[in-house]
Amino acid sequence: LTIFEDDTFEGESEILPGDYDNCIFVNCRFFGADLSNRFFTDCTFIDCDLTNANLHEVALQTVAFEGCKLLGLRFDDCQNFLFKVSFTGCNLELTTFHEWKMKGTEFKECVLRETDFTGADLQEASFDDCDLERAIFERTDLRRADFRSARNYSFSPEDNRLKGTRFSIGGLPGLLAEYGVVVHDGL
Repeated sequence: LTIFEDDTFEGESEILPGDYDNCIFVNCRFFGADLSNRFFTDCTFIDCDLTNANLHEVALQTVAFEGCKLLGLRFDDCQNFLFKVSFTGCNLELTTFHEWKMKGTEFKECVLRETDFTGADLQEASFDDCDLERAIFERTDLRRADFRSARNYSFSPEDNRLKGTRFSIGGLPGLLAEYGVVVHDGL
């Protein structure tokens, strides 16, 4: 097994099997790539396209994605052991985190339209300035998660765990929609 340490990969379109430790990937195009069984530890992906990549048994241990296109990914196909990721300025439309443990995950300035968080553990996660239009939250643990600057979310307070979850006043319509309650700002 090949081990890559402290390397920078720029403009690559394929990624060799192996373990990647403290590596940086910049402007790489892994669209539809088979990344099965690769290990990434303390790595950063910057402005990369991993749309529809195969993540079967991929290890993501303290991996940051910045400005990446991550459409249609199945993060729930990754290895769960020591799984830790963060996302800044990423497009995660149609991505799945079904039944995934993601306590404390940071999403910042991300597009999470139609992302599936069904059954996920998102305790203490933050959705800073994220678009959650049609994102799916069912049986999701959102205790102490932060939605204060998130927008376009709509989910059932009865179907999710919300103790200590933070919302702004502007987010109330998304929590009350299923009850037919109309929230007006002002008179």
